[in-house]
Amino acid sequence: MGKRGIGVDVGGTEVKFGLFSGEGELLRRWKIPTDRTDNCANVIRGIAESIRREMAADGLSLTDLAGIGMAVPGPVQPDGFVEVCVNLHWKKRYPARELSGLLDGVRVEIGNDANAAALGEAWKGGGAGVQDAVLFTLGTGVGGGVILGGKILNGHHGIGGEVGHMHVRDGETEVCNCGGRGCLEQVASATGIVREAKRAMENSSAPTRMREFGEKITAKDVCDLGRAGDPMADAVMETVARYLGIAISHVCVTVDPEVFIIGGGVSRAGSYLIDKIQKYFRQYTTISQNHADVVLATLGNDAGIYGAVRMVLADGKE
Repeated sequence: MGKRGIGVDVGGTEVKFGLFSGEGELLRRWKIPTDRTDNCANVIRGIAESIRREMAADGLSLTDLAGIGMAVPGPVQPDGFVEVCVNLHWKKRYPARELSGLLDGVRVEIGNDANAAALGEAWKGGGAGVQDAVLFTLGTGVGGGVILGGKILNGHHGIGGEVGHMHVRDGETEVCNCGGRGCLEQVASATGIVREAKRAMENSSAPTRMREFGEKITAKDVCDLGRAGDPMADAVMETVARYLGIAISHVCVTVDPEVFIIGGGVSRAGSYLIDKIQKYFRQYTTISQNHADVVLATLGNDAGIYGAVRMVLADGKE
C-alpha cells in the first residue's frame, strides 16, 4: 500500500480529515469542531493533535505518511503564505509550516479550499481522469478552481479560480461581499438565487407558488418549483443559468479545459440546471463547437479532502 496521505479540509465550523492509501483510496474519514477560541488561533494545534491521535489509534506513526495536504478557506500564495482567512480570523500566517513544525517536519502542502475541491473532482470525481478542469462551486457563495496539467492554478497573487467574483452583470446596484457589483456570486449562489426570486416576485404580480414560502424561501425551493413547471421560478433559474453560461464561456476561451464541473449545494438541481447551463454556454461560445462538457460534481463534501491529499500523493500542486 506504500505510505499513506492525509487530506485536511479546514472550515469555519468543522475540520474534515481523510486517511488515504498511497494509491488514493479513502481508508477512513473523521472530523473535529473548528476551535474558535482566541479568534481561531489554536486551529492548527488542534489539527496536529487530532492527526497524532488518529494515527496512533490505527497503529501508525508520522513516518508512515507521505505527507499532509490542507485546504483552507482563503487565498494562498505560492509560498504558502495566507494573508487573510476571514472565516478563521487568520492574518499573515504560514499554516503549512506551522502544522509541519508541530508534526516533526512531515511534508505539508496547502491550497485554497475551492481549488482543492476542483483538484479532487478532477482526480476522482466528476472529471475523473482529466488533466484540465474548472470547477464552479455553487453554495452560499460561488467558489471555483482551475486545474491545468493535473495541477492547481493558484495564480501569482493567490486569486486564480475566484470565478465567483467575475463581473457578469452590468447595472447591479447591490454590493457583493468582495466590494464589487455584478459578480457571478450575486446571481448564481444559493443566496443569489433567493434574491433573484424575491426580486421577481416584487416586480411582477403573476401567480407563482414561490409566494407560499414568503421570506423563508430557499434556493432549493426555487429549483424544485422551476423543475415542476412554475413559470416564474423557471424564469429565475433561466437567469441564473444564463449568467453561469456567460462566465463559463469566458473561462472556456481563456484556458479551454477538458471539462467544467458544477458542484455545491445548488448543483443538486441536477440535469435541470446542467441542461440550462449547457444551452447558454453553447450560445455564448460560438467560436467552436468542439469544447468542454459541463458535468456534475460527484464527491460532495469529500472533494476537499481528496484534493488536499492529491497535493502530496501525486504532485497535484505546482
